[in-house]
Amino acid sequence: MTEREVERWWRLRRCQDKPSTLVKFCENAFKFTFYVINFLFGLHVLWDKDWLWDIDQCYIGYPHQGLTDDVWWYYMISSAFYWSLTISQFWDVRRKDFWQMFVHHVATIALLSFSWVCNLHRIGTLVLLLHDCADIFVEAVKAAKYARYQRTCDTLFLGLIVSWISTRVGIFPFYIIWSTSIRAPMLLPLFPAYYIFNSLLCLLLVLHIVWTVLILQIAYNTIKAGQMEGDIRSSSSELSDSPNHSNHSSPTRANNKK
Repeated sequence: MTEREVERWWRLRRCQDKPSTLVKFCENAFKFTFYVINFLFGLHVLWDKDWLWDIDQCYIGYPHQGLTDDVWWYYMISSAFYWSLTISQFWDVRRKDFWQMFVHHVATIALLSFSWVCNLHRIGTLVLLLHDCADIFVEAVKAAKYARYQRTCDTLFLGLIVSWISTRVGIFPFYIIWSTSIRAPMLLPLFPAYYIFNSLLCLLLVLHIVWTVLILQIAYNTIKAGQMEGDIRSSSSELSDSPNHSNHSSPTRANNKK
């Protein structure tokens, strides 16, 4: 083979390794479906719980707090999903924020595990519900982009900006982390696992800030270009562009984390 023929063969071979648009759409559509169902289930589970409306109830009476079957199922389903994401991401569509997502999934699993073992499941359910809300828009925007529904994609992207900033940059640090850092020490005795739990929450916040910057950059570029381009929470979906890869949770470069 000539040098030109070898180069042509190599380009074709690399293209075979890249996931098709249909594969990427199916992945995002599946995650979107899960986040919608899990968010609605979480609302159903927590609607009649005191700690949804008064976060201090997460600590009052600790550690002697009962566990209902619906909370148990909510925790188990969410944990299983994040375990599946952590394992399957090594052969799923590889994005530039691969390692950020990996850290996000590991931190989420560690939070779920620590909160479960330490009987801090009440604050854990609030964190889960808060994250699922924004992840719905994250996956919906990407799915709409791959389906080439540009107007739907642009509309959903506005919803993503509002939901992401209000939940991940607003409610999460100023309500959840404020509660675990300020109110919790006032209402319950501290123990070593508490500091690990709070550190993991702060790690998630750092990832949220990084992704928020990416989303705002996309919004700025979108206004300039007139439409969404690329893929929201990472700089590219292409395998060849992914030296790196933060659930459900997780934003990608031009239209997206969960």
